[in-house]
Amino acid sequence: MSDLSFGQLFEEAEKTRKASVHMGEVLDGTVIEVREDQIILNIDYKSDAIITRNEYTSTPGVDLRTVVKEGDVITAKVIKTNDGDGFVALSVKRLAAELGSKKLEEAFENKTVLTAKVAQVLDGGLSVVIDETKVFIPASLVSDTYEKDLSKYAGQEIEFVITEFNPRKRRIIGDRKQLLVAKKAKMREEVMSKIAVGQVVTGTVKNVTDFGVFIDIGGVDGLLHVSEISWGRIENPKKKFKPGDEVKAYIKDINNDKIALSLKFDNENPWINVAEKYPVGSVVKGKVARMTDFGAFVELEEGVDALLHVSQIAKQHIEKPAEVLKIGQEIEAKVVDLNADEHKISLSIKALLADEEDNQEEETTEE
Repeated sequence: MSDLSFGQLFEEAEKTRKASVHMGEVLDGTVIEVREDQIILNIDYKSDAIITRNEYTSTPGVDLRTVVKEGDVITAKVIKTNDGDGFVALSVKRLAAELGSKKLEEAFENKTVLTAKVAQVLDGGLSVVIDETKVFIPASLVSDTYEKDLSKYAGQEIEFVITEFNPRKRRIIGDRKQLLVAKKAKMREEVMSKIAVGQVVTGTVKNVTDFGVFIDIGGVDGLLHVSEISWGRIENPKKKFKPGDEVKAYIKDINNDKIALSLKFDNENPWINVAEKYPVGSVVKGKVARMTDFGAFVELEEGVDALLHVSQIAKQHIEKPAEVLKIGQEIEAKVVDLNADEHKISLSIKALLADEEDNQEEETTEE
């Protein structure tokens, strides 16, 4: 028990009390009561202080009793010395916004990389909040590639830098794009220092076009041209590949920052042993793959096409191959010429028919 009387205790308490509070002052208060939408604090002043839900958090409808308890010490800013009910009105949000603004100003000056969760996806970009301060990231600065739909970023944590800071106009602009560009440039530099012509690499298909396939090989894109997809003829790469496919290819050429890939591995070249498989004079079977006015190209196997000239299709004269042949038709013909180095094989049905007639004549003579 204290030896001091109640009057003396009151006087001692009065000595420690603040004589006044000022607008904008930052002070600490001890929570003495928590209601669903209000917090009452002792601030060592003749009046207690109050923080409403809207001045404590941006989360709508939150029950303050679930986030604050009696005895907690809260630092806040004075926004009213008298709220009309005898309380000093405080704000945690406004103090946090000021501190957040200061933090963003320093980040702007120092080009500091910040991380924050996307609070809102807007028509023109993304909004993130740092310590109650909003930062807008325009759609053009969200990614290093065009993205029509930004909804996938909702709730995601992203990194960015502040490129414009003007709190008076409430204009604080963030930029994520330059970080991605810099990151990819660094990755590209690392990859380019490690790769070489002839090296086999594994990558992921990013995009498929009519002229080829773009493959990510670890931060760098390589082009697999349609002519390098197969030893055979590929009409449409989209029928063979789709984004996300994993592909093993070899680097055919590196020209500055352009990388050419190929799936035509030398050991799989079907023309290596065509001289043994399709020697001149042999009879072969194949399917008509395509036709021109001067002849038909016959696929003997994948990657090996032979020309059946229009003059060699039949004994009688025909104007165009389409008069007697159709795509996909299987034919039998004789190999009349072969140049493996130039990948050329010439066929003749006429010569085969002539051979058959000669054989029949020999058989008749022998009888």
